[in-house]
Amino acid sequence: MSQDQFQNPYTTDRTIPGTPGAPTAPGVSVGAATPSALGVIPDPRLATAFLTQAFMWMFAGLLLSAGVAAAVQSNQRLLDFAQGSFFLLFIAQIAIVMAIAGAINRISATVALLLFFVYAASLGVTIGLIVSSYPQASVVSAFLSASAMFGAAAVYGAVTKRSLAALGGILFMALIGLLVAMVINIFLHSSTVTWIVSIVGVLLFTALTAYDVQRIRAGDLAAQTGSMEKAAVIGALKLYLDFINLFLFMLRLFGGRG
Repeated sequence: MSQDQFQNPYTTDRTIPGTPGAPTAPGVSVGAATPSALGVIPDPRLATAFLTQAFMWMFAGLLLSAGVAAAVQSNQRLLDFAQGSFFLLFIAQIAIVMAIAGAINRISATVALLLFFVYAASLGVTIGLIVSSYPQASVVSAFLSASAMFGAAAVYGAVTKRSLAALGGILFMALIGLLVAMVINIFLHSSTVTWIVSIVGVLLFTALTAYDVQRIRAGDLAAQTGSMEKAAVIGALKLYLDFINLFLFMLRLFGGRG
């Protein structure tokens, strides 16, 4: 992957105006805001390029995870490893995601992509362990349902004229609340709470899919990273997480754990 930097078409030397046609406000640069916040619409070809690259790497990550998960399910030693290392894998996966997100402006796009594939492979080990405790019919149904909802949300995010930018804060707070509820339920072991959390999780990550797709299409990630290649990796990671979480919450809903 080359290191050609994306020449941000949204950044200028001017400051952000308070209102259209009004004098600029001092001390606030355009580069600090995203295209969505500025109401800037990229050229359709550029928007398509943003989406195409992000989805390309996202699907590559999903294929890698699926391949690793299949290998884990078919090998008892790998299953034993996944079970014995579940907590360590979880910590490592969080660390990798934080490293990609936190260091994206300091590392190359190639390194970021490599970390993404390492993350996808490690998560494939975890997913292989999780799905091994469910009947195949439940896994297939969850996958098809997650695919349908992800696809519908992605299309909506790509074509809607309505700005979803205002949902960012709401979705973030909902995600925090969901994580807290999941942690609490570890101690409660409540099937009712599990069902409610799963429903909320499906709705939340469906909304996040539409939100993330619109941000990618608008060029927000490219503007933040200053590189189309880095933006593609970050976008792929976001979409990958949206789909994986949709699938796992759907799997909980379909149940049938062995």
